[in-house]
Amino acid sequence: MSICPKNKSSKARRDKRRANWKMSAPNLVRCSKCGELMMPHRVCKACGSYNKKEIIPQD
Repeated sequence: MSICPKNKSSKARRDKRRANWKMSAPNLVRCSKCGELMMPHRVCKACGSYNKKEIIPQD
C-alpha cells in the first residue's frame, strides 16, 4: 500500500475540492439575562452572566 498519489492532481481539481472549505458565520443566541447577542455556552460580554448567574462582576 502506497501513501503517495498515483497521479498528479491538477490545480483545477485541487481548487474545486477546496472551494467548499470556508468559514461559517458564528451561531449567535440572545443572553437570557440582558438579551444581548452572544455565542452559545459562553459568558455574556455585556452583563458577565452565564446561565442567569453572574460570573464576572460588572461595575
